[in-house]
Amino acid sequence: MRTICDFHIHSQYARATSKAMNLEGLDEWAEKKGISVISSADFTHPVWFSELKSKLEEAEPGLYRLRGSTRATRFILTTEISCIYSKGGAVRRIHLLLFAPSLEAVAKINAELGWRGNLKSDGRPILGLDALEVAKIVFAADERCLVVPAHAWTPWFSVFGSKSGFNSLEECFEDLTPRIYAIETGLSSDPAMNWRLSALDNITLLSNSDSHSLPKIGREANVFDLDALSYDAIVEVIKTRKGFSYTVEFFPEEGKYHYDGHRLCHQRFSPVESKARNNICPSCGKPLTIGVLNRVDELADRKEGARPAGAVPYKSMIPLGEIIADAMGQGTGTKQVVKEYERLVSLFTSEFQVLLDIEEQELRKIALPEVAEGIMRVREGKVRVEPGYDGEYGVIRIFGKDEDRTSASQGALL
Repeated sequence: MRTICDFHIHSQYARATSKAMNLEGLDEWAEKKGISVISSADFTHPVWFSELKSKLEEAEPGLYRLRGSTRATRFILTTEISCIYSKGGAVRRIHLLLFAPSLEAVAKINAELGWRGNLKSDGRPILGLDALEVAKIVFAADERCLVVPAHAWTPWFSVFGSKSGFNSLEECFEDLTPRIYAIETGLSSDPAMNWRLSALDNITLLSNSDSHSLPKIGREANVFDLDALSYDAIVEVIKTRKGFSYTVEFFPEEGKYHYDGHRLCHQRFSPVESKARNNICPSCGKPLTIGVLNRVDELADRKEGARPAGAVPYKSMIPLGEIIADAMGQGTGTKQVVKEYERLVSLFTSEFQVLLDIEEQELRKIALPEVAEGIMRVREGKVRVEPGYDGEYGVIRIFGKDEDRTSASQGALL
């Protein structure tokens, strides 16, 4: 049974997050996207946790559904926390993704973390705790819990980040490293980049949306083949990779930290260009923000193109709304783009069905010509990229500026 999972999102109680990120909205949009299992998000926040307890009911062991809903959406109890602390003579800023098998386990985690920080401050709380200590607390709450370093390569807040991370998982988690089964690759890296590190050969590479709004859930996701749904079945795939079909990925260049640079100075560089400048910004003379690609180069012990045995495949995708917008030459929020998105999703069951499954011949019969062409180009990786850097999203273009989009525009109007 194909099971598409997004383990990392945020609720309306997280900073810079849409108020529509509530359980009802997530239940609806997960079905629209084709996501089988979605994160409950932000379970450390007291108000949100109260909502989880009152609005969710267990459907399968360790998985929950919205009370009164007839949709197939399942919620898994995960959250992100931020750890800022000193270790090894340096300030560390690490984000962690926590998995829990029950509301009872969450209550234990919250009780312990609540003694050490203000959980009400944000859906993703900032705690002055060593990531190792957090792991001890989480595993003590329930041995079936998981701790996964979030967006592992992001410069400022990650386990391998160029600004505040470590050079290995062992430096961070010490004797608990054997219990760290996975990392989240983040939007600015893809599995192929991570395959260059032999130290990660036995680590599962997860991909999640880290979404702050409903349309962006599932922009990265994990596709499992499960015999039956349960928390333990999902964790077993994460631990062993047996039944892990593939991940759905951003083109990593679109991520906010793929290249090096200075956003305020409008300077963007590849790792080679940065090294030629000694990693110094030519405009202001300050050190560049070193991006994910450069950091991978620094730690890698393999050349580009290496693929370890047992590596889980991946598919690079662009969200359907963005493909339609590019095909029409409009923004993603325009009425015409939204209308065409809703039409295709209703005809083909879900967004992932449109992006991954529908045969080209059928797609070209029903979708607007440019939209169908755009989807096929994305499937084939025929896109133009301007890499993101220093917090600035990259730009992915499917169509050239001079390509004719007349039929798409006319079709939308009709």
